[in-house]
Amino acid sequence: MPLRYDGLWPRRFLALTVAALVAGLMAGGLLRVPQVDSAAVSVAVWLSIGVRWLTGRWWPRRDGQLHWRERVSGLGTVEPGLVARRSLAGWVDLAAEWVTLTVIGAALLATLPEQGLWVDIARPVVAVGVAAWLGRRAYAQVRFTGQLALTPSAIRHGRHVLDWTNIDQVSPHRRDGRLNGVRLRPAVWRSLQPAPVVGGRDTAVPEDRLVAAIEEYRFRPQDLAKKPASTRDEACVGAGDIGGERDASESS
Repeated sequence: MPLRYDGLWPRRFLALTVAALVAGLMAGGLLRVPQVDSAAVSVAVWLSIGVRWLTGRWWPRRDGQLHWRERVSGLGTVEPGLVARRSLAGWVDLAAEWVTLTVIGAALLATLPEQGLWVDIARPVVAVGVAAWLGRRAYAQVRFTGQLALTPSAIRHGRHVLDWTNIDQVSPHRRDGRLNGVRLRPAVWRSLQPAPVVGGRDTAVPEDRLVAAIEEYRFRPQDLAKKPASTRDEACVGAGDIGGERDASESS
C-alpha cells in the first residue's frame, strides 16, 4: 500500500481523473458504433495495423537532455532527480497504439448483429475493456514524471524500477542493428531474464548521454538529490564519446 504522506496523492487523483474521463468518453463512443460493412471494417483494421507497423520503423533524431527536477513523481514517493521526456517517436507510437486498439474494438462492435442475448453482453464487455485499457495508459502518462527518471532511490523507465546497487556494467544496447537503449548488466543475476534495458527509441535522450549519466551517478546516486552544478536547470552530462562501449556492445 502507498504511504499516507508520500507526496503522490495529488498526482494520483489527477491521473485517476484523466483516466476516468478518457475511459468514459471512449466507452460512450464505442457503445454508439453502428453496424458497418465488413469490407470497410477489414480495410480500417488492416490500415491501422499497417500504420502501427510503419511508425515502429521510424527513427527520428533524438537529441534531448536529462533535466533535473526538484519533484519527480515515481512509483513510491516524490524525490529530486534527472528526467528524460518521451521522444517524438514515442508519442507517435503511443498515439498509433491507441488508434489501433480503438479501431479494432470499434471493428468488433461494428460486426456484431443488432439483436441477441449474447450481443447485449458482448457489446458492453468489449467497449468497457477497450476503454479501461486506454484509461490505464492515460493514467500512466499523467501519473509519472517523464518516460525515464534517475532518482536517488532507483532508476525508473515507464513503470519498471531498477535498483542502483545491482548494476555491474552499463553499455549501449543494439536491437535490429540499431542502438536502442542502455543495457544494465546486473552484478548478481537473480533470474533467468535478460539484462534490463532502459531508454531507447521512446526516450528523447540518446544512448551516449544516458550511459554517461548512469555511470556518473551509479556509485553515488544520493548526489541526484541536489541540483547539478554544471548548469542552472539541466544536467548536461553524457555528451562524451562512448566508442569503447559501442564497440563492446556490437561485438557481443
